[in-house]
Amino acid sequence: MMKRTLAISLLGLYGAAVIATPAPVTDVTSSSSEQRITELERKFSTRTEAQHRQQEQLDVMQNEVNELRGAIEVQNYQLEKILERQRELYLEIDKRIETVKAQPSTIPASTVNTVATTVEAPLSANENEAYDKAVNLILKDRLYDQAIPEFQTFLQNFPNSSYASNAHYWLGQLLFNKQDWAGAGVQFQSLITDYPDSSKIADATLKLGITEMERANAARAKQLWEQVVAVFPDSSSAKLADKRLKGL
Repeated sequence: MMKRTLAISLLGLYGAAVIATPAPVTDVTSSSSEQRITELERKFSTRTEAQHRQQEQLDVMQNEVNELRGAIEVQNYQLEKILERQRELYLEIDKRIETVKAQPSTIPASTVNTVATTVEAPLSANENEAYDKAVNLILKDRLYDQAIPEFQTFLQNFPNSSYASNAHYWLGQLLFNKQDWAGAGVQFQSLITDYPDSSKIADATLKLGITEMERANAARAKQLWEQVVAVFPDSSSAKLADKRLKGL
């Protein structure tokens, strides 16, 4: 009987011990947090990649816009030059018409004779013919190298011609295209100094600045470009000069 009572007591104590020992608890909260962090990292990574792709697309579009702007500026400049050339041709035609009209009145009545006719008329004809020949080599025949000596000869023979300012400009432009910076600079400077009322002053000053820059005279180039911007602010030459100044 005592053995049975002792066994029952031990069994009761063992059961109490089993009941008193806490069962293991799974950390549900920790596992859920890790999943949420992982999900947030994945979303953040996806969003970052999307933003990078958008930025790349924006960069490509910006480059395309810049290229289009550059092409438009070049086309506008070329168009302005074409229109300017047309205006020059019209002005030259008008001058020649006026010259033809004025020829009879330039000869005094006392000298109207055969000798006077043979001296005066060929001189004017030679001037027009020489200038026409030089200009046509550029505009019509595209023989630029051959036009250079023609304009040089014209300026030597007719330094006081009404076409002299245009001849200096054309000659300067031809030498400029051949990168003869010194020769081009001389012609543009002559135009600026001797013909301040010429319609080509702005462009000649711009290009004179370029010739100075090409000859490592940066200070002089800067001065000339600033002059173009200040004196001819609405011209296409001023816009090009301003770009040159910003690039210094």
